[in-house]
Amino acid sequence: MSDDPIISVRGLRNSFGEHVVHENLDIDVNKGEILGVVGGSGTGKSVLLRSIIGLQEPDVGEISIFGERIDCATAEENLDLRRRWGVLFQNGALFSTLTVAENVQVPIREFYKNIDESLLCEIATFKIVMSGLHGDDAPKYPSELSGGMRKRAALARSLALDPVLLFLDEPTAGLDPIGAASFDNLILELKEALGLTIFLITHDLDTLHTICDRVAVLADRKVIASGTIEELLALDHPWIQEYFNGPRGRAAMAAKG
Repeated sequence: MSDDPIISVRGLRNSFGEHVVHENLDIDVNKGEILGVVGGSGTGKSVLLRSIIGLQEPDVGEISIFGERIDCATAEENLDLRRRWGVLFQNGALFSTLTVAENVQVPIREFYKNIDESLLCEIATFKIVMSGLHGDDAPKYPSELSGGMRKRAALARSLALDPVLLFLDEPTAGLDPIGAASFDNLILELKEALGLTIFLITHDLDTLHTICDRVAVLADRKVIASGTIEELLALDHPWIQEYFNGPRGRAAMAAKG
């Protein structure tokens, strides 16, 4: 794992009217790591993700991805950056009127206009199987899938362009413990097999303990700390202590131990 940051955010400020969500927020994501981002409700975890990928324009701040300032990039440069990352949104954000295969094909069609249809179907099926579904799930619609299967279909779409950077927003939310553990293991396997760098928002303590190399804590409108869980536990911030040393935190640590 390299110390060169794939993502670097400096002095970020986000606000909605008079409500300030982030103020002077800094965060780095290093190459090859899984960084977990945690924080209480309203701390702007998803707003931070949306700012990094360009869906939310911050008031102030510098955001660099792969060493390039996204606010200074040309339209063509931004398009090239977007080809290099994939996003799994919290609710999957699958198109309900498209099949699983067609959902996976959407980003490929967006960036590669004249791709052969047979190749397109082959790529979609490969990504679907890679994400833990079966090839015969390809013609199904999202409404025909369980919650866990929809997560995997959305993951397949996020991998469609062979990204090196993956953004995951609450990937195990709504899954039962067995399904969540299986999804965590899949993420780890994909990270190792594909050499991914992963920015992960989660409330799932088991996920944090199982797959994250570092954890960044959002509170007081900024990242108040980042490090391994052991390093965070050495801090005396009340939210960090309550979060990691509460009943669920202790259970997660016991399970890991």
